[in-house]
Amino acid sequence: MTDRRPLLFTLAGIVATLVYFGAAEFIAGAFSAASAPLLILGQTIIPLVPTAMIKAAISVFGTNDKLALVITLVIVGAVLGGVIGRIGLNRRTLSFVLLIGLGILPVVLLLSTGGTILDSIPALGGVALGCGAYMGLIRLGEGAQAPAGRSTRSDQRIGADQSLATDQRLGTDRRAFFGLAAGLSAVGVAAIAAGQSASILARNAAGAVTKLVLPPPATSAPEIPAGADLGIDGLAPIMTDNEDFYRIDTALIPPAVDASSWSLRIHGMVDEEVTITMAELLDLPLEEHRVSLTCVSNEVGGDLVGNATWLGYPVRELLKRAAPTSDADMVLSTSDDGFTASTPLEVLTDDRASLLAVGMNGEPLPRDHGFPARLVVPGLYGFVSATKWVTELEVTRFSDKDAYWTKRGWATHGPILVASRVDVPRAGVHVSPNEDGQIVTAGMAWAQHVGIAEVRVRIDTGDWHTADLSEELNTDTWRQWRCAFDDLEPGTHTVTVRAVDEDGNVQISERRPAIPGSATGLHERQFVVD
Repeated sequence: MTDRRPLLFTLAGIVATLVYFGAAEFIAGAFSAASAPLLILGQTIIPLVPTAMIKAAISVFGTNDKLALVITLVIVGAVLGGVIGRIGLNRRTLSFVLLIGLGILPVVLLLSTGGTILDSIPALGGVALGCGAYMGLIRLGEGAQAPAGRSTRSDQRIGADQSLATDQRLGTDRRAFFGLAAGLSAVGVAAIAAGQSASILARNAAGAVTKLVLPPPATSAPEIPAGADLGIDGLAPIMTDNEDFYRIDTALIPPAVDASSWSLRIHGMVDEEVTITMAELLDLPLEEHRVSLTCVSNEVGGDLVGNATWLGYPVRELLKRAAPTSDADMVLSTSDDGFTASTPLEVLTDDRASLLAVGMNGEPLPRDHGFPARLVVPGLYGFVSATKWVTELEVTRFSDKDAYWTKRGWATHGPILVASRVDVPRAGVHVSPNEDGQIVTAGMAWAQHVGIAEVRVRIDTGDWHTADLSEELNTDTWRQWRCAFDDLEPGTHTVTVRAVDEDGNVQISERRPAIPGSATGLHERQFVVD
């Protein structure tokens, strides 16, 4: 009879791991999301992941990169659980020690970063239930496998009338094993999903409870001109809703920062250290500015870019209070979760709308986007400027301090390059000429803090045509473009776009990856004319 115990023990280890994660995530809902093992492991792993893997993850998963990490952790944990379960076939005690060690690893990590024993309860509860599931399954697994041995002809005659009963018993035990394994796996996966959902709900509830009542701006942004949005179906709106605004950061779960106790400290190479509370910040004459933000990980034609109306106080005014010394050239901003970004001091002290922002599109900052305060800096990619949940500004020098991504080989300054993309037609769609006999192409272009001067479009390898541009909000925001073509032959065509900024810089056509400084190349799409 085939020995199925290796398979059964492996499955027992996998199921035990799923039970562990599920139970721990579910229990964490009664404590805090920060005590969930998946969060602890994820936050530990993110800083250790090579840049190339981070780039690939963002490229493939976009704003779902954190969900992908959670799923990957569960899969890797299940694989390790399977290996440990297989070890238990011959070394039962060792398998239990390894399972317990795997389960308490998040506890060790948590305690090493300032966590408490109370915070360890979810992981410890998961360990207990996971080991209990493993013990129960291996007992069933052993019962589902007939012992191997040498039988004589006499044994065979004596056992002939018992073989049917033995097969029935073994079959019943195997069915019990697989039924229990399937049931526990389903419960574990459901508990993981429930725990993740509870974290999201708790995060949203916390964001709603802690919302600020924002004062009216002392300086309001100008009205949006009617011609700023071309009104073409499939074209991104000129203003991005908060819920649609991209989110890329290093936090698996955004920090829950209490606005009433929040403060910003400005220190380092300054004549006078400054600390400002939220109450003090809201009493200042706040300004409204429309600024587009762009992620350096945005691929050519990607959607990691958005435009919002921000409410805040000019950073240059806060730095003026601190009086940076003449030899300083960088501001190292620090987030509540420990993330840091390096921003050139001159960018934060010139006349651009660099803000310590508290509002986004007429509302307090959503928690995902930095509540209660974040930096918004026109003209720089977010990884060197747009620190969320900001708590510190250290005036220093690039030669003296490295930021989070700088340590990983990314650029230090991150100026935004001129870029454009095609939104209409969508890739691969069939289109027909409009009532004027034209095929309309449209998209977005941006060159923050410089402004878009011109957009050029071509079909296949034909001549470049100058597109019509929407009215400009300001040089810190993106613009829509539209270009119509007559008499396109039926069949497959490729539309390509390139932009030119107000300084005369033409969008770089050479393809290069986003890391370390920015992706370059011209965006193109294929479509079919019927």
